[in-house]
Amino acid sequence: MVKLIRDLWILTESGLTIFNRVTDPTMGPQVFGGLMIALNTYAESLIEGGISNFELSSIRYTIVKKNHFLFVANSSNKIKDKKVLNELKNIAKKFFEAYSEEILKNYNSNIRVFKSFKNLITDSLEESN
Repeated sequence: MVKLIRDLWILTESGLTIFNRVTDPTMGPQVFGGLMIALNTYAESLIEGGISNFELSSIRYTIVKKNHFLFVANSSNKIKDKKVLNELKNIAKKFFEAYSEEILKNYNSNIRVFKSFKNLITDSLEESN
């Protein structure tokens, strides 16, 4: 199985990064979360549904919105965007299977609750350096 996703962030709709797996941390996860929410809010004001992906140089960012969460992944822009989108949807599905509605409503910003999620998605993530 080819590992399609380089980095992954899971954000609340308010911009809190509750999970991230980043290979080269150049920006803090909470700053990234705020930036992504701002970009998505701006895009939603222009078009219904907001932004689903964008590219910077050779990296594509893909976004899936589900149940008031944003799942953001980056990958090489050489990989077909539909493959990355399907993989990100699969990750979102695993997230909601792993964490009940009760946990998602009552974690009280204690994001350590989600730390072990990385173990459930290792097949999707490129190896970190």
